[in-house]
Amino acid sequence: MRSEVFVGSEALASGAVSPYELRRWHRSLFRDVYLPARCEPSLRDRTVAAWLWSKGRGVIAGVAASALHGAPWVDVTTPIELIGGSTRRQPGLIVRSESLAPDEITHVAGIPVTTLERTAFDLGRHLPRDLAVARLDALKWATPFRDRDVLRLVDRHPGARGLKALRVALPLVDGGAQSPRETALRLWFVDAGLPRPRTQLPVLEARNRRVRVLDMGWEDFMVGAEYDGDQHRTDRPQYAKDVRVKRTLARLGWKVTFVIKEDRKDDVVQSVWDAMISRGWRP
Repeated sequence: MRSEVFVGSEALASGAVSPYELRRWHRSLFRDVYLPARCEPSLRDRTVAAWLWSKGRGVIAGVAASALHGAPWVDVTTPIELIGGSTRRQPGLIVRSESLAPDEITHVAGIPVTTLERTAFDLGRHLPRDLAVARLDALKWATPFRDRDVLRLVDRHPGARGLKALRVALPLVDGGAQSPRETALRLWFVDAGLPRPRTQLPVLEARNRRVRVLDMGWEDFMVGAEYDGDQHRTDRPQYAKDVRVKRTLARLGWKVTFVIKEDRKDDVVQSVWDAMISRGWRP
């Protein structure tokens, strides 16, 4: 893991920098942990800095751990979670005092991090339901895990905080979601009482030619939902392609609700609900 992050007191003791140089040419990420001022700190820099701040005693956990396991859509300003190490509070760090078995720790590029299953276990317990599902979706999309392996940790840590929340969030996870907005859209439908949609649903026409892979849908009813991005503003060729695809979907008999970020939740749910009813679904 290449990083220019370093411990300030160690650099001063070795003569690598002077007190003036440390103040003038470096920025503090956490107490006594620095990065050259010319570098814009990345999530990985901040993760390394948190571990160095713990004097190597902490284990990276939570959202930062999911990013180390490959999960996308993690903002660079996300607080770094550690299990173990100092309990002194400071901005940008969450330090948890929790039980952690040796086989729940792995290493990513030399940094101790909770295993895939333990990371999922923690995300499901410590985050609000919708955010937990979104983070777990991203983790499962990047590095698939088995729910039963996560649930084994419930038996190992029966007194852990947030087990009820984990049991609620975990069954809702779907590794087919390709963005947090897709996760939110799927949860709208599930919470409204609609059947759980299939994610990344391929739509085929004659000779099995693929027309589109819908974000989610109900194949038996030929109803789908898609979260539309900003192609209509930023990519004219993609916009034109999407228009042609929408026409083909309609010709094949699919009822697809295309959602934009300005849409109201109730309107989106009602559109899909009406389409399902029209195709014979009954609540």
